[in-house]
Amino acid sequence: MFTEEKKNSQIYQDSNHLKPDTEIGVSNLVKDFFKKKLPINLHGTNSKKYIGYNVQAAKTLDLSNLNGVIEYLPEELYIKVLAGTPIKTIEDLLEKHNQQLAFEPLDFGYINDGKSNKGSAAGSVATNFAGSRRFKVGSVRDFVLGFRGVNGKGDIIKSGGTVVKNVTGYDLSKVVSGSFGTLVALTEVTLKVSPKKIFQNTIVIYLNDLKIISSLFHKILGSSNEISGATYIPDEPKSKKFDLNKSRVFKFNDLNNEGPFLAIRIEGDRVSVQERLKDISKELELKKYKTSILDNHQSVPFWIKVNNLELFTNTKNNLTRAVIPPSNSEKLMKFLGNKFKYFIDWSGSLFWIEVLDNEDDKIGQIREFISSNEGYMTIIKKSENFDFKEKIFSTDKAKLMISKKIKESFDPKSLFNPGKMYREI
Repeated sequence: MFTEEKKNSQIYQDSNHLKPDTEIGVSNLVKDFFKKKLPINLHGTNSKKYIGYNVQAAKTLDLSNLNGVIEYLPEELYIKVLAGTPIKTIEDLLEKHNQQLAFEPLDFGYINDGKSNKGSAAGSVATNFAGSRRFKVGSVRDFVLGFRGVNGKGDIIKSGGTVVKNVTGYDLSKVVSGSFGTLVALTEVTLKVSPKKIFQNTIVIYLNDLKIISSLFHKILGSSNEISGATYIPDEPKSKKFDLNKSRVFKFNDLNNEGPFLAIRIEGDRVSVQERLKDISKELELKKYKTSILDNHQSVPFWIKVNNLELFTNTKNNLTRAVIPPSNSEKLMKFLGNKFKYFIDWSGSLFWIEVLDNEDDKIGQIREFISSNEGYMTIIKKSENFDFKEKIFSTDKAKLMISKKIKESFDPKSLFNPGKMYREI
């Protein structure tokens, strides 16, 4: 705990890396930084440190010591945790009660060093990245019931509660989610949980006709059969500058074709899944195509690998994340061709695209195409030789102006992660 005695100690004065373990400790430190106008590199477990620009800051405020479950009421479908609590800790606890987080977390550990690391609860909120269920259930921000934190003046603030209800006014949880630690030092978050799906199957459709793929994505989006995942894994490019690991990553007994494929996940109880498999087969006219079924024991690890981004394990290249209206996914597939390693999630809306090192100009071309087709792009991981000519986060003048106003209201002296998302802020 950071008491006034510790605050005045030699250890505190000499340290540039500070790890408070209470909310009051965070508040006292930020108040001190506010007086001195000292910028702060703010982070939790640092699992996503490589996303965004490097922060030039005098001090590092590490919130990973704020770790632990405050309250978990399974019957009320929520869990309240300290900000630095690892997602894995939360998932392990929920598993004991046959529950799961209402959003599907991503695991960025594999693209960084080949090991699982889902980061912390606050990290998930701060980045707002969600996995394959996103197109059906929503993103992280949709399931943040409330939070506590410290603003850029050192004031302790809170928003929301522990029940899901409609309210009037500004939902601060929506604003903070996806802000990458530039607005608030989160100290506590309350997340919605849901019953865990006890069984799942995955239909695999082997095809490479882009028009048919786009059509199937469209039908899946409109389906009443509660499809919870729809991803397309194309052929890999011929270049050996990419790690051509598709056959290693997706090695399953019933995935019996080396070509491109579309995978559809159905979850629920066993009887419901079996019935919906029949309905979906008719709905999508699957008799026209070569297909196979991944049973529960194969389906579960398949989607884990998708959400772990294991196709890009240990990549030294650039990895970008592009979101585009599903109606324009066919255009983007044609644009990418076989020149890049990529896959599609969210039933045609989310593209993960790997661009070779020393080919930053290609990133610009992809961004321009996506922007012209009503989408946006984020550079998730930069290659060693990235020249920073390209912006990390897509934005426009209007959105940038709004972001500046929001930043000023939360953090008037721009102490938290300055320049992390946009160099101008």
